[in-house]
Amino acid sequence: MSFHSLSDAMGRVWSALAIYFEPKVVVILLLGFASGLPLALTVGTLSLWLAEAGVSKTSIALFALAGAPYTFKFLWSPLVDRMPIPGLTTRLGQRRGWGVLTQLALIASILALGASHPARDPFWTAWFALAVAFWSATQDIVIDAYRVESLEERQYGAGAAMSVLGYRLGMVVSGAGALYLATFWGWFTAYAVMAGLMGLGVLVLLFNPEPVRPGREESGLSSVDARLQGKSGWRGRAVRWIAAAVIAPFAEFMSRKGWLLTLLFILLYKFGDALAGVMSGPFYVELGFSKIEIANVTKLFGLVAVLVGGVVGGILTERLGIIRSLVLCGVLQMLSNLMFVALAHAGHSVEMLILTIALENIAGGMGTSAFVAYLSRLCHVAYTATQYALLSSFMAFGRTLLASSGGWLADQLSWSTFFLLTTLAAIPGLLLLRFMVRRYELN
Repeated sequence: MSFHSLSDAMGRVWSALAIYFEPKVVVILLLGFASGLPLALTVGTLSLWLAEAGVSKTSIALFALAGAPYTFKFLWSPLVDRMPIPGLTTRLGQRRGWGVLTQLALIASILALGASHPARDPFWTAWFALAVAFWSATQDIVIDAYRVESLEERQYGAGAAMSVLGYRLGMVVSGAGALYLATFWGWFTAYAVMAGLMGLGVLVLLFNPEPVRPGREESGLSSVDARLQGKSGWRGRAVRWIAAAVIAPFAEFMSRKGWLLTLLFILLYKFGDALAGVMSGPFYVELGFSKIEIANVTKLFGLVAVLVGGVVGGILTERLGIIRSLVLCGVLQMLSNLMFVALAHAGHSVEMLILTIALENIAGGMGTSAFVAYLSRLCHVAYTATQYALLSSFMAFGRTLLASSGGWLADQLSWSTFFLLTTLAAIPGLLLLRFMVRRYELN
């Protein structure tokens, strides 16, 4: 290859990656880190601490209920979207004000959790874990809204990829990083350092501007307000606030053509991946892979593959547009499940496992970037926090509910047939997307 050819190739690579170095996109990486950091502190890291403290397995399993706020965060998302916080939202704006509040509350909750004594008083450990999860879920509402409102549509794919990258890095720091700290300096120090790292999110919000949001006259609330003009006093104000914060986001979404099909597509797009993922662990064990092999390949190497896929998905979304990227990445997601069929025939082969995880996780990362960009575009900028929380909760709940049938199917079928079925399970979502593109002229 000549120098000029190499130079041209490097130029094209830099052109494709340049969007990831734009300031607004880099901010999303840092906020993604703040979003992912608290998760392991109430799940994996906490469960190891509880086991070390001698807490029973039954009690440890019950601690998983502390994660409930992540599923039900849509219930209080209208408050985050609309309710002012005296002294904060007036100075910092709605997004930054709520963001700083949640991050300060997270710092306090993580410190309190680290200072608790699970063996002596598990009740308070459970309550502090619930507090961390609640404020973490609330922070997710704020950060998702901030991302959608601060980025241009061309940046949605890159923003989604950077959000996933930051989130995963945060989970690694609060997972492996916290365990290293706890090994040498104890659990309180580990949690105290994690609380200190949450300060990064506070600084990011303080040193970056509030996203620009439309005025009420542009937000589609005028028709709602008009029907309530006769109501006065505190009751009238309360009714108007509920209409604007709770009813209007639903009404606006339901006024769109094909909104029911849109919700159905959100349920189905990653159904094949979810169905395969829920049974991947038992599949690896039954093939004879050791815990170390599973951890090294599916967790460490798999993380790198997901991040690579996320970056590639972000580039495709910018270059091809969101809908075309959804189609391409959806097809690749579907085909990647066939690698599990090949692995089932190969048996205990670390090389085949590496190839399977590489292709499946890269395709999955690409699909996630395109899908998050799509969800971002669905949100009306006047109701970003509420609508994104609703859509993401609906997606998570639907995928969990639908994928829960995977265990029964795996019991009835051979592994090859099961993973072939998960491949076919991706087809309805792709066909529905094709229908929506033609019917509603999506682009």
